[in-house]
Amino acid sequence: MPSPSPDSSASSSVWRDADFRRLWAGQTASQLGEHTTLVVLPLFAVLALDAGAGQLGALRAVGQAPVLLLSLLAGAWVDRWRASTVMVLTDAARAVVLGAAAVAGLLGLLGLPALFVAAFTVGALSVLFDVAYQASLVRLVRRDQLLKGNSALEGSRSAAQIGGPALGGALVSLLSAPVAAASGALFFAVSFMSLRRIRRIESVPEHHGRAPRVRHRIRDGLRFVAGHPLLRAVCLASAAFQFSYAATMTVYLLFLPRELHLSGATVGLTLAATGPGALLGSVLAARLPRRYGHGVVVVSAAVLGNGALLWVPALHGSSAVTVAALLAINFVFGAFGQLVNVTVMSVRQAVTPDGMQGRAAATITFAGMGSAPLGSLLGGFLAQGWGLRTSLLVTAAGMMLSPAVMAASPLVRLGRRLPL
Repeated sequence: MPSPSPDSSASSSVWRDADFRRLWAGQTASQLGEHTTLVVLPLFAVLALDAGAGQLGALRAVGQAPVLLLSLLAGAWVDRWRASTVMVLTDAARAVVLGAAAVAGLLGLLGLPALFVAAFTVGALSVLFDVAYQASLVRLVRRDQLLKGNSALEGSRSAAQIGGPALGGALVSLLSAPVAAASGALFFAVSFMSLRRIRRIESVPEHHGRAPRVRHRIRDGLRFVAGHPLLRAVCLASAAFQFSYAATMTVYLLFLPRELHLSGATVGLTLAATGPGALLGSVLAARLPRRYGHGVVVVSAAVLGNGALLWVPALHGSSAVTVAALLAINFVFGAFGQLVNVTVMSVRQAVTPDGMQGRAAATITFAGMGSAPLGSLLGGFLAQGWGLRTSLLVTAAGMMLSPAVMAASPLVRLGRRLPL
């Protein structure tokens, strides 16, 4: 396939593509459904089923478990199917599961065991959808359009991360938990209807002879990522970031109410500032890498974004100045973090063959998210032994490992054009 100049008019026409618009609309509705459900199901357990703290924690863990259990399998499966087919089927299944849960809840027939099953099922289907969505863009648009396409898609994902939880909480408060669960089903139904209207037939790789076993496809994906200098760096940087970030957030969520004496509402407000920052980061990702170079942008943004959290341990008290500083810190973290996410995703998609897109995405997700539980345990251990302020400084400093890994890798040498 020829590689047009990134400055050509064709490269700016991604929004003129009706199928891209359908993908964007479907992905946006799906993300709203996911993030609404993440709030609705726990609130349903607390408000309707009187779940305790231990039961609530178990419910959240069950919903998150598929990321670790199924990511690699999802990558192997997605690479043998059309991504749009996987997304449509998972949307339909999630709508059915949440719709059934809502009906059972309205009839008083939904207990905690059934809610656990619903949470795990929706989580598993979401893993499949997310891996397929990351593979879909590269099969739908030319590779010189990846940066703008990812910028648009990740911008809508950021908006869903802001609006989904707020919408879920509002629906539970104003209506009822079962009706709020039905709203998640509605979002997935809207996504289903949008994605099934995609007209372009994806060019999935041909497979000759007997299909290799799933474990062999997973092994091939692991070998491909480990053997590619750029993807290996992305994988290591992602693992370092997720580990340190999980440790930092464990201490951070204790530091704000106990050390700074902020109320729950104020803590939520300061954390919400990452959302608008992420929207800005998505916009910048469509421009800065092509102006200054992908390597310079991704490393610099990681240093600035992760480094912003180093200022938190210096804050004292719950004054308006402290709250304003936290808002600014989280905004900066969200903006530069999203700039890194979009740029790295575009690089990963550009250097990965079509037949390996799902497995590459799943391998990097697995490596990153797999380290998060260990990071959370470390954060709790340090907070108990070293105190909150010192622990927060140490764990936030650990987040600088991620840009250090990227700076020591071939990623930093990437220029203005993606390695097509």
